[in-house]
Amino acid sequence: MLVGKVIALSIGKEKSFTWKERNIQSAIGKEKVNEAILTFDGFVGDGVANTAFHGGKERAVCYYPYEHYKKWEEEFKATINPPAFGENICGTEFTEHNAYIGDIFSLGDAVVQVTQGRVPCSTISKYNQIDTFLSRIVETCYTGYFLKVLEEGVVSERSTFQLLDRPQDKVSVWDATKVMLLDRKNKDAMLSILQIEQLAEDWKNRYKKALEKIN
Repeated sequence: MLVGKVIALSIGKEKSFTWKERNIQSAIGKEKVNEAILTFDGFVGDGVANTAFHGGKERAVCYYPYEHYKKWEEEFKATINPPAFGENICGTEFTEHNAYIGDIFSLGDAVVQVTQGRVPCSTISKYNQIDTFLSRIVETCYTGYFLKVLEEGVVSERSTFQLLDRPQDKVSVWDATKVMLLDRKNKDAMLSILQIEQLAEDWKNRYKKALEKIN
């Protein structure tokens, strides 16, 4: 059984950074911590700026796979360190391809469940000072994903990320994200994804609206 390691545990609230001589307000600039309390609403001390894409009980934890960092560094010929994507958890072993919507993991003393992929925004490009970053994330669907908290607990930088249960193994995070970002006319795929009970309400609504446009 795969057991992921936490590479970086990070939290932080909204603050400003400079991009092309402009001040940008965002909570993407999180800082690494040794330990944090995870509640149903997210990590104590953490926050979001754009509530349309972040925050809420179904997006309490943002996870980004450590495996992608090497790819991005090689592609952009730049040093990119966690948490470059504003993630709370940068961890190993569970990428978008082998994490499934509904997967339940232990994370330190807490228990969390995958609810959706991430819809990335231009803040990622701006924060990392790489103009094409957003478009490449969308093209690859290497977005990371969100989890809700089933059991509260303490998480540390030494915690593991271990799969406890997999309610379904048909739709990975990558599958669902690809349809969301690149294939919103794929009626059969969206109908299949909508059958997943554990899918976040926000994504259920997005798929339903996309289906209405097709019909």
